Amino acid sequence: MGKLNIFLIRHGESVDNVAGLYAGSRDSPLTAHGVLQARRLASHLATAAPPATHIFTSNLKRAVYTAGTVREAQPPPLAGMPAVDVVQLLDLREKDFGADEGKKYGQRDHVRATDAETHDAMQARASRFVDSQLAPIIAALADKPACVMIVAHGLILASLLRVLRGNAWFASSSEPADSHASWSNTGYTQLVVEPLLRSSSQPRQGAGEPSSPPSNHGPRWPDLRLSIVVFNNTTHLVGLKKTRGGIGSAQFDQKQKTLTSFFAAAPPPKKRKAEDQLEK
Repeated sequence: MGKLNIFLIRHGESVDNVAGLYAGSRDSPLTAHGVLQARRLASHLATAAPPATHIFTSNLKRAVYTAGTVREAQPPPLAGMPAVDVVQLLDLREKDFGADEGKKYGQRDHVRATDAETHDAMQARASRFVDSQLAPIIAALADKPACVMIVAHGLILASLLRVLRGNAWFASSSEPADSHASWSNTGYTQLVVEPLLRSSSQPRQGAGEPSSPPSNHGPRWPDLRLSIVVFNNTTHLVGLKKTRGGIGSAQFDQKQKTLTSFFAAAPPPKKRKAEDQLEK
């Protein structure tokens, strides 16, 4: 069967990130610096990762813009193959902090707001995403590989990682699950799903065969293992500096031209130099 790469990606820096606000369901846009982060990420994934076969994102604009930037940088599809679409899903939204939405870090009551989304509710959303979106992809793997990129938010990504690394879906892997996993802005965690090596005398269930829902009797795919390749990778941000004077922290204005737009016709080395100046 083919190998499945899964990239769990956090969105670029948002206005509420800079302001230090609890922003789960709030639709906070990216800052100018967040857009540069997304572009760096997209360029990196276009060369360092397999071509995306599926892109899923939260429907909040900070994630949608990041996912769209990743998609635009993807290599053109092979002849006869459709371009990958960005699929927006409610299940990938960030935790809803309820009455604490919009409050500054450290200024809310120690007791969680009574209307805030619970840990169990987030786990349920993550499990639903795996069951409805990832399971069909795994079932269709057969002999061809796939690459799934999931652009979302720190807390829901942590919930998704815990669900994927639990005992309901795959054979256990060597790395312990991290219940305190966190992501930097545009940081990504790469997972790989591949066959578990078995002796020739042991029967195995193919990925393309029908599988029953996860239960207490064992994982859905006992012949597949999930492993972490890299966690919270931010190498694409090396050397990226926020524009001074508050410009980098301001909301990104799509009508504004960046310095790089004035160097569109320049040879590649000069264009790279212009981008470097913008990012300082």
